[in-house]
Amino acid sequence: MSIKISESLENASDKAGLPPGTLVHVGKAPDTECRITVIKYDRQNYEEYYAQSIEELLTRKDDNAVTWVNIEGLGNTEIIKSIGQNFDVHPLVLEDILNTHQRQKFEDYDKYLFIVLKGLLFSAEHSTIIYEQISIVILNNFIFTFKEKQDDLFTSLKHRISNSKGRLRSFGTDYLAYAIIDAIVDQYMVIGDSMIDVIESIEDELLQNSTKKTLFSIQRTRRELIFIRKAVSPIREVLAEIQRCESEIIQDNTKIYFRDVYDHSLRVIESMDSYRELVSGLLEIYLSSISNKMNEIMKVLTVFASIFIPLTFIAGIYGMNFDYMPELKWKWAYPILWCVFIITPIALLVYFKKKKWL
Repeated sequence: MSIKISESLENASDKAGLPPGTLVHVGKAPDTECRITVIKYDRQNYEEYYAQSIEELLTRKDDNAVTWVNIEGLGNTEIIKSIGQNFDVHPLVLEDILNTHQRQKFEDYDKYLFIVLKGLLFSAEHSTIIYEQISIVILNNFIFTFKEKQDDLFTSLKHRISNSKGRLRSFGTDYLAYAIIDAIVDQYMVIGDSMIDVIESIEDELLQNSTKKTLFSIQRTRRELIFIRKAVSPIREVLAEIQRCESEIIQDNTKIYFRDVYDHSLRVIESMDSYRELVSGLLEIYLSSISNKMNEIMKVLTVFASIFIPLTFIAGIYGMNFDYMPELKWKWAYPILWCVFIITPIALLVYFKKKKWL
């Protein structure tokens, strides 16, 4: 599994020197065209279609229905500008939508609420984690979501809306906002499940036959978890602020659902912390295994050195050029020396074995 470890700062210099509220896309260049998906529903009716412009929404406006406008792709700044003009959204909010390096936050304005979240989507096909910023503007009957990419993050939620006659179709934009945030947090849980699978595979490899590749996998997973933790943890503060919000847009009977997704976010954050501890433990095990292997090698080398030291000592003595060395004249001196050479290492090996050094 691979992941983009840090947010790209592409096009960040384009904002230098420009006044606040200037609409310039900051982030990775969009790889897809801007697509506007509109979902309009009430208790009895459901409609989904693609819009070509924001003005098209106004001609089909229905005060009794909830309208969810999902904008995928932020390359067309004119669409963002049109939303600001037609729905009285502050230019600084529009600027934050286009700046994809925003920290997760919640802001309460008079007529709308603004939320910035980080979306993480696991791609099983490429074994990668896709990162994007998701901005949400909540009005009384409209809710806008702004995404960097076209993906399947909200597919299950759209299916629930189209086939449900329950709360989703009965409640307002506040409950839809909860459902959107819940879908994002659910993907955090999917990421957590995929990460534990990666950790278990590294653990099996570590215990069976660890190599330098294992160390690389441990370090990469550790960086991934740090990045995911950084992307996930601020959502706790966002959800806490939403529960304290006194805006009329969020009804009191909906806040209990935000409290539920808040609990889910805490569980995700705690899971990421435990996964980081597991990976740190794997790193310690790897270093310990390397140290143990080194100790085994040093023990073998020490045994060989201990065996050959006395043999080298004997060979050194009889290699000296003295005239009066009586052993040199003995008939059986050479065979006896070979017996000593053979008996000495055998005796040392038996001694080492007895001492449990082997």
